[in-house]
Amino acid sequence: MGLRIHFVVDPHGWCCMGLIVFVWLYNIVIIPKIVLFPHYEEGHIPGILIIFFYGIAMFCLVALVRASITDPGRLPENPKIPHGEREFWELCNKCNLMRPKRSHHCSRCGHCVRRMDHHCPWINNCVGEDNHWLFLQLCFYTELLTCYALMFSFCHYYYFLPLKKRNLDLFLVRHELAIMRLAAFMGITMLVGITGLFYTQLIGIITDTTSIEKMSNCCEEISRPRKPWQQTFSEVFGTRWKILWFIPFRQRQPLRVPYHFANHV
Repeated sequence: MGLRIHFVVDPHGWCCMGLIVFVWLYNIVIIPKIVLFPHYEEGHIPGILIIFFYGIAMFCLVALVRASITDPGRLPENPKIPHGEREFWELCNKCNLMRPKRSHHCSRCGHCVRRMDHHCPWINNCVGEDNHWLFLQLCFYTELLTCYALMFSFCHYYYFLPLKKRNLDLFLVRHELAIMRLAAFMGITMLVGITGLFYTQLIGIITDTTSIEKMSNCCEEISRPRKPWQQTFSEVFGTRWKILWFIPFRQRQPLRVPYHFANHV
C-alpha cells in the first residue's frame, strides 16, 4: 500500500497544529537544557535517560506529522464495490457517492472517509480507517513524553542534588523558575486533555465503536456480540504483531476485514 499524502487547507487546523508543535519544541529544548544536560554533566543521571527522552520525542513527532498528512481513508469518486458486499454500501446524501457503511461525510474536508472516527483540528485532518493507528500512537507518545517531562521537572527541584555549576549570565538560568512554571502548566494541561482523549479512543476500539457513532447513537445493536480486543486493535493497526503497534515508521497493511463484519459477528 503506497503512502498517500492528504493535505487539508484549514487555517484553524494550522493554528491548532502549530500550537502543538510549539509545545513540543518548548519542552524538547527547555527540559534538556535546564534539567537533563546539567544533571548529566554532574553525574546525577545516566545518559540513557537523555537518549530515551529524545527517542520518545522523535516517535511523538513522527506520529504527529504522519497522522496529519496521511490519507485517513478518503473514498474515490467511483469506488469499486466488491461483489457480494453491495448490500453493505449506501449512498451519501451530501456528496451523492456510494460509500461503505460506517463511513461518514466530513463537512470540513468535504468528502467521505471510511470508518471515520472524528475530525481532529490538532492534526488538521480526519481520523479514519487509514490513519487511526497513527492518531493512537500520537496520543500514547504525547502522554508518555509529557509524563517524562513532568517527572524530571519535579525531580529537578525535589529529588536531584542541587547543581553546583550554574552560569547566572544565561537567560535560561536567570529566569529558570518562570520558564519551568510555564513548562509545568503546559505539561499538566496537555496531560489532562490527552489522557481523556486517549481513554475514549481505547474504549471506542475495544467496543468497536467510533466517536461519531457514539454521538449519533446510530449503533442500534448495542448488545451485539463483541469482537476480542486483540481483533479490534489488530484491525486498527493493520497487524497482529503487537510490537508493531508502537512503531510509527512502517506502512499499515489492512487486514481486509469486510465492512459488514462489525455488525454481523
